[in-house]
Amino acid sequence: MDLTKMTVSINKAINAQELAVKEKHARTCILGTHHEKGAHTFWMVVSRLPLSSNAVLCWKFCHVLHKLLRDGHPNVIKDSMRSKANLCDMSKIWGHLAERYGKLCSVYLKLLVTKMEFHIKNPHFPGNLQMSDRQLDYVGENDVNNLFQITVEMLDYLECELNLFLGVFSSLDMSRSVSETAAGQCRLAPLIQVVLDSSYLYDCIVKLLFKLHCCLPADTLLGHRDRFQEQFIKLKDLFYRSSNLQYFKRLIQIPQLPENPPNFFRSSALSDHISPAVLIPTEPQSPENEHLVETEDLVSTEEPVTLNIGERIYDDVMGASATLEAQGGQDETQKDDKDLQIRQLTRDLQTQKEELASFQMESSRLCQALQGRVRELEAELEEQRHLRQQALGEEEFLRVELEDLRRLRDDTQKEQRSLTEIERKAQVNEQRYSKLKEKYSGLVQSHADLLRKHAEVTQQVRLAEAARYEVELHRRGMQDKARAACGSAGQWEDGQEEQQALHRQLLAVKKELDSLKESMASSEQPNDVSSHLSALEAERAELAQGISYKEQEVVRLKLELEQAQTRLAGETKAGKVAAESLQNQVKQKANKEQALESQLAAVRKAALQGALDKAQRIIQDSLVQPESPAHHSCTCFTDHLLSQCQAALDCVDRLQIDKDHYAEHQADVLQMVQSVAQLGHLVGDVIVQAGAPVDQGSSLSQAMKIFGSQVLMALKQLQDPDTMENADVTGLRVSLETIRTLAKNPHPHGLELDQGELASLVEQEMAATSVTVETATTRMEEMLNETQTMGKGIKMEVFERILVSCTELMLAVKALLLSSKDLHQDIVESGRGAVSVKEFYVRNSRWTEGLISASKAVGLNAAMMMDVAGQLIQGHSKFEELMVSSHEVAASTAQLLAASKVKADKDSPSLARLQHASHRVTQAAARVVASGKSGKSHIEEMDSMDFTSMTLMQIKRDEMDLQGWIKASAAPVLPSVSGYHCFLPSIY
Repeated sequence: MDLTKMTVSINKAINAQELAVKEKHARTCILGTHHEKGAHTFWMVVSRLPLSSNAVLCWKFCHVLHKLLRDGHPNVIKDSMRSKANLCDMSKIWGHLAERYGKLCSVYLKLLVTKMEFHIKNPHFPGNLQMSDRQLDYVGENDVNNLFQITVEMLDYLECELNLFLGVFSSLDMSRSVSETAAGQCRLAPLIQVVLDSSYLYDCIVKLLFKLHCCLPADTLLGHRDRFQEQFIKLKDLFYRSSNLQYFKRLIQIPQLPENPPNFFRSSALSDHISPAVLIPTEPQSPENEHLVETEDLVSTEEPVTLNIGERIYDDVMGASATLEAQGGQDETQKDDKDLQIRQLTRDLQTQKEELASFQMESSRLCQALQGRVRELEAELEEQRHLRQQALGEEEFLRVELEDLRRLRDDTQKEQRSLTEIERKAQVNEQRYSKLKEKYSGLVQSHADLLRKHAEVTQQVRLAEAARYEVELHRRGMQDKARAACGSAGQWEDGQEEQQALHRQLLAVKKELDSLKESMASSEQPNDVSSHLSALEAERAELAQGISYKEQEVVRLKLELEQAQTRLAGETKAGKVAAESLQNQVKQKANKEQALESQLAAVRKAALQGALDKAQRIIQDSLVQPESPAHHSCTCFTDHLLSQCQAALDCVDRLQIDKDHYAEHQADVLQMVQSVAQLGHLVGDVIVQAGAPVDQGSSLSQAMKIFGSQVLMALKQLQDPDTMENADVTGLRVSLETIRTLAKNPHPHGLELDQGELASLVEQEMAATSVTVETATTRMEEMLNETQTMGKGIKMEVFERILVSCTELMLAVKALLLSSKDLHQDIVESGRGAVSVKEFYVRNSRWTEGLISASKAVGLNAAMMMDVAGQLIQGHSKFEELMVSSHEVAASTAQLLAASKVKADKDSPSLARLQHASHRVTQAAARVVASGKSGKSHIEEMDSMDFTSMTLMQIKRDEMDLQGWIKASAAPVLPSVSGYHCFLPSIY
C-alpha cells in the first residue's frame, strides 16, 4: 500500500471535526498495518498531531488506535508499547479537564494502556480477544496460580471498559435523541469496540471462574465472585441501555446477558452458560462508499465485473485515441487534452486495481476469520451436545436414585407404623398379664389357706378316732368286769360301789362319746372342702395353662419388639449421624456468617478510613494547588465562593449528625462516608476557589490556610476511634463564617473602590480585629477559670500556667491594636493636609491594603490560637501546635508594626508606644513558647515516673524543682518567627 495514501487516510480519520470516524478510513489504516507488518507509519503521522491541545482530535485518535489494536497486525501492540509513557502523560493531562471530552479522553487512554499491558503479559490472547475453549485451556499452562492472576487482570481490563461506557453515557443527555446527532455519534462510535471487548472478556472470565472453582475452595475466590457480580450488573445495564439507542441498531446487534449471574458452586451450570454473540449486520452502501465492494462479492463475482469495466474504459480511451490520430485535421491542443485524459483514466484504473487487491485481501482475511469462527462454533456445539448427554445421564441416575429413596421412605413409614402397633399390643398384653398374675397370686393364697384348714380337720378326725377306739376298749373291759362281778356274789357290796363308779365313768364316757359324735358330725364337712379343693385345682390348672400360653405370646411379642427396637436403633443412629452432619453444616454456616460479619465490619471501617484519607489528601492537594504557577491564571467569582461556603456549612452540620448516629450505630457507615467525602470535596473546592486571585487578597488566602489546617485536624480526630466521640466538627463553622465575611467584604484595590467604602473598610477591619482579640481574651480567661475549678495536680498547674501566658499574650495584642489605632489617626492627621480622610486613604491605597491585611492576620491568628489552646486542654492537640500558633501571632503583629511604620514619623510618641506594645507581644509569645516546652517535658517525665514507689518528700521536692524551672523559663526569649522574616528587619 502506498505510504502517502495511508498518511492521507490517517489524517482524514483523525481530525478536529466532531464527527464519527469513517469506516473506510479506519479500514485503510488497518490494511496498512498488515501491509507493513506494524504501526510505524501510524505513529510517525500521529506524533505530528496536537493531541494534547485538542480534545476531539485525541478522542478520535483513541478510537482509531483501539481499532488497530483489535483488528490490525499483531505487531501493532508491540510498536504501540513504545509510546506507553506518552499515553499515560496525556491521560493525566486530560484528567484535569472535567468538561466535554477531557475526562473521556483520560479514561479512554487508561483503557488503551491497560489493553496493551494485558496483551504483552498474555501473548496467547489476540487483539480481538476471540479464543476457543481449547485455546483457553492452554492459557493457564495447567497452573492454578496463572489462572488466578489472569482472572484478576481480566477483571481489571473489564473494569476499564465499563468505566469508559459509564463515562460516555454520563456525558450525554439521554432525554434527547443524541444518537442521531453528529456530536452524539462521535462519542458513541468507540463504544462498538468496547461492546466487542466486553462480550469476549465476560465469556472468558466466566469460563476461568468455573475452572478456578473446580481447583480452589470457595472462600479463596470470594473476592473474585463479588467483583464479578458487580461488573455483571453494570454490564447488563449498559448492554440494555445501548441496545435501545437507534445508532447502535444499524451498526451492531448487542447481546443480552442472562437474568442472574452464573452459579459457580455448581460445575454443571457451565453447560447452561451461553457465550454472548455480537453480530455486526451488513451496512447498506452509502453515496460516499458506493465504489467499495462487499466481501462476499469480492470473493465470488464482483472481481471480473470490475476488471471488465476497467478494460472497457481502457479500450474506449484507446479507441478514442486512435480516432484522434486518424483525424489529422484537429489541432495539437486537442491531442494534448486527450493524452491528459488517457493518463488520468489510466491512473484511475490503477487505483481501482489496487483497491480491488486490498478488498480481495480483506475479504480473504474475513473469510478465514469466519471459517475459524464456524469451526469454533461447531466445536462448541459438539461440546454442548456432549454436555447435554452427560446431563441426561445424570438426570436419569438422579431419577432412579430418587425413586429408591421414595421406596425406602415408604418402607420406613410402614415399619414405623407396624412398630407402633406392636408396641400397642405389647402394652395391652402386659396389662392383661399383670391382671392374671394378680388373680393367680390370690388363688395360690386361698389354696394355701384351705390346705392348712384341711390339715387341722384331718388331725381332729384322727384324734376322735383314737378316742373312740379307747372308749370301745374301755367298754369291753367294763363288760368283762361286769361278767366277773356277776360271778362273785361275795363281793356284791364292793361290786355295787364299783358299779356306781363304773356308772359314773360310763356317763362320762357317754358324754365324751356325744362330744365325739358331734366332732364326727363336724368332721363330715372335709368332704365338701375336698370337692371345693378339686374345683380349685382344676381352675388352677386352667389358669396355669392360660398363663403358659400368655407367656409364650409375651415371649413372641418381646422378640418382635427387640427386632423392631434393633431396626429403630439403626434408623436412630443414621438419623443422629445425619443430624450431626446438619449441625456441622449449620455451625460452618454460622462461622462463615460470623467471618462475613467481621469482614463486613472491617470493610466498613476501611471504607470510613479510606474516605477520611481521601478527604485529607484532597484538602492537602487543595492547600498546595494555589501555590503552583498554573493556578495563577485561574479566576473565581465571589457568588460561587459564597455558595460553596454555604454548602460546606450544611455539610458540617450533616457530618456532626452522621457522626453522632455512627457512634450509636456503627453498622450504618454509609451516611458517614458520604458526608466525609462530600466535606472533603467541598472544602477542597472552597480552598482552591479562595486561592484564586479574587478581590479578597492575601487575607482570604491566609484564612483559607487556617481553615484547611483546622479541617485536617478534625479529620484526624475522626480517624482515631479514641478521639472520634470527642471530635467537634461544628467548630469549623466559625472559620467558615469568617471566610464568608471576608468574601462579602472584599479588600480595596486602589481606585476600584469608592472613597466611602475604602475609609469604612479600614475602620471595619480594625474593629473586627479588636472584637476577635477581645473574644479570644475572654475565652482564654474562661478556660483559665474552668481549669482552676477542675482540681489540683501537676498537669492542671501546667495547663493553668500555659493559659495564663496565652491570656497575657492576648492582652498584649489588644494593647498593640489600641496603639496601632492611635498611630493611624496621627498618620492620617499629619499626612492628609488639606484633603479629607477618605481622599488620603484613596491616595495611599497600597498602604491601606497592607494595613487591612495585617489587621486581619492578627485577628485570624488570635482566633486560631484560642482554638488550639482549647483543644490542648481537652487533650486533642499538641504543645507544638500551641508554639506554632504563638509564633504566628507574633509574626502577624510584626507585620502590623511594619505596615504602620511606613507612614509614621520616627519621633512620633504613638510609634514609640506601638513599638513598646510590639515588644510586649514578643515577650508574651516567648513566655508561651517557654511554658509550652517546659510543660511538655515535665508532663513526659511525669508520665514516665512511678509515684507508687516515691515518698511524699520526693514528690514535694520534684514539685519545687518544677516551679523553679518554670520561673526560670519565664525569662524573655526572642522567638524565631519563621515564614515572616521579611517584616522583622523593620522592627528590630
